[in-house]
Amino acid sequence: MSLQFSVITSVYKNDKPEYIRVALDSLLVQQTVKPDEIVLVQDGPVSHETSRLLLEYKDNYGEKLNVIKLTQNKGLGNALMLGVENAKYDIVARMDSDDICAPDRFEKQLAYLESHPECDIVGGQITEFIDTPDNIVGKREVPCDNEAIYHYMRSRCALNHPTVMFKKKAVLDAGNYQDWFWNEDYYMWIRMMERDCVFANLPDVLVNMRSGLDQYGRRGGKKYFDSEIGIKKLMLEKGMITRKEYIVNYVQRFIIQLMLPNSVRGWVFRTFARKK
Repeated sequence: MSLQFSVITSVYKNDKPEYIRVALDSLLVQQTVKPDEIVLVQDGPVSHETSRLLLEYKDNYGEKLNVIKLTQNKGLGNALMLGVENAKYDIVARMDSDDICAPDRFEKQLAYLESHPECDIVGGQITEFIDTPDNIVGKREVPCDNEAIYHYMRSRCALNHPTVMFKKKAVLDAGNYQDWFWNEDYYMWIRMMERDCVFANLPDVLVNMRSGLDQYGRRGGKKYFDSEIGIKKLMLEKGMITRKEYIVNYVQRFIIQLMLPNSVRGWVFRTFARKK
């Protein structure tokens, strides 16, 4: 592969060092095409164990690992903004600090970008696991072609954020990542859509995503509801969805995120928003 690329990720105080190690090894050791750089934003103080782990990887990989330390936790949107700004290369991939990349993830994405130079961002499918990587509990499938992605975005986010690889210029031209509780990625894609960026998803599973039995149950409450509806209101104001679509989204999220108890909400997400 001739394209050089950076990976951006972030860690914060609640991340477990053993999960970070697995994630970094899936980037630096197990890939058929390894990144030329990892920009890791340390979002505020972290545990001594995590600090030692990052020093170990810095010793082993030198300048290939660029650790940016923030004195205070600024949130994911701000951490990713810094990651993009500090990435050396024109192609940037996203990765969460507790997930596991498929070994051929970057090889496939780079091949797609090389053969589709019009594409600004390419993601893929994810599986979700609990405890051990082979305990797969779900799969989130998203559409693959640009037109279908644009249509899907009208109701739900059509990119699995931990899988994306994008052109740095396209993201910067759209204003880069910005803070938006739980929806930094969706907000970014909307602004890229406004600029007619070209999207794609590969049909392949690119990331095995760490999950938990209570993950979907936590996606409720007024703060999360306000974030989701704020995105839909923005899309309505920009003419990206109709008022009817906005109302349907509002009612669905009001029921799921404000009326259902956590246990039932978790069941709804696992049953209707994921495949096993």
